[in-house]
Amino acid sequence: MQAVASGDPAPARLTVGIVSAGRVGSALGAALERVGHVVFGVAAISDASVRRARTRLPDSEILPIEVVASRSELLLLAVPDSELAGLVRGLAETGVVRPGTIVAHTSGANGVGVLAPLAEIGALPLAIHPAMTFTGHDEDVVRLGNACFGITAADEVGYAIAQSLVIEMGGEPVRVPEENRTLYHAALAHGSNHLVTLIVDALAALRVALDGPGLLGQQIVDDQPNGLAERLLAPLASAALDNALRRGQAALTGPVARGDADTVAAHLAALSSVDLRVAATYRALSLRTAERAGATPAVIELLEGR
Repeated sequence: MQAVASGDPAPARLTVGIVSAGRVGSALGAALERVGHVVFGVAAISDASVRRARTRLPDSEILPIEVVASRSELLLLAVPDSELAGLVRGLAETGVVRPGTIVAHTSGANGVGVLAPLAEIGALPLAIHPAMTFTGHDEDVVRLGNACFGITAADEVGYAIAQSLVIEMGGEPVRVPEENRTLYHAALAHGSNHLVTLIVDALAALRVALDGPGLLGQQIVDDQPNGLAERLLAPLASAALDNALRRGQAALTGPVARGDADTVAAHLAALSSVDLRVAATYRALSLRTAERAGATPAVIELLEGR
């Protein structure tokens, strides 16, 4: 079977091989199988990857990387960024990837340049990055249906194939120029990974603030997730995120945006008594908020330590 039919850039039902069965690879494999592609084989090394492959892709064989690569019409490389270039070089040197094979990686920071050694021997290179966080649980595949995918290809035929694959999985393809892949990935990491750190730090401070006798029948404050602190912060954080996405900078509220230097100073003192690192983060983010909001000189001077 040819991976790409002559005159038609949209992929037919493809024989798919995956390296490796991590959270991303296994979720994409399951999504591709749902729309009729056949994931025949998975390269899985660790015990966790083997379990994930057997759970999410029970009809797929666990095979050596060379066998997966040699039999694939669509070869999906879902390895960490640090391992991608070495894997590609190794596959090119061994010559196991057949000319005409669609080779797609899931790295956000890389475009198709990293696949050059395989493109030189006739593979069709694609970068298909789901802009989504993966937990390793069932919701991963469901979330793909609401996710955007950053796609980069070497030519318009490649873009058409990547677009078709993403649409089939229920996602929204977004074209990212090769030279902008690192910036694209940095922006996503800043908005998602750092959000987790921000929320977890806020919850830790909130637990300290709520410590002590509660109301009658109220849950005791502890370090377990989904507790009282989470219920208190969740509606506010969710509304703030929704407002930011809908209204942009106009969503800014709070003492920094209002120019209330005394309250900001009190916040810094209270957070410092709990964790100096959290206080430092609050100061840095407050300064950026003040710059965006055009806050009063008093607030700016306080946050700059003048």
